[in-house]
Amino acid sequence: MSTLMQEYPVKRTHIKVLPENITAKITEHFGTAPVEKDGWYTISYGALESMQVKLGDAKKSIIIATVSKQGIEDEQVILDTNKRFRRYLDDVTGYSTKERVKKAKSVE
Repeated sequence: MSTLMQEYPVKRTHIKVLPENITAKITEHFGTAPVEKDGWYTISYGALESMQVKLGDAKKSIIIATVSKQGIEDEQVILDTNKRFRRYLDDVTGYSTKERVKKAKSVE
C-alpha cells in the first residue's frame, strides 16, 4: 500500500477561504465530514483507503496524501472517486485540472 503525496498551489483569490474550504469542500464533494488529527483532515471514500489534506506551510497551497484501496474491481467506484477528487481539487485550489497539469509541469 503506497501513499501518494502531492502539494497543490492555490489561486490567490482562493487563499483567504482556504482553511475553511479544506474541510467544507471535503464534506461537499465526498458527502462525509473529515476527522482532524495533527493538522491533517482525513476521510475514507470509495476507492480511497484514505485521503489526508492539510494546509501547505506558506498557507498558499494544500498538501494531499492519498492511499488507494487494493483490489477494487468496480470501475464505477473508481471513476466516481476520481471525479469527486478532481472536483474537490478544482474547487479548493481554484485551478482547473488543465491548469494544474500546466503548473505541475512548470515546477519540474
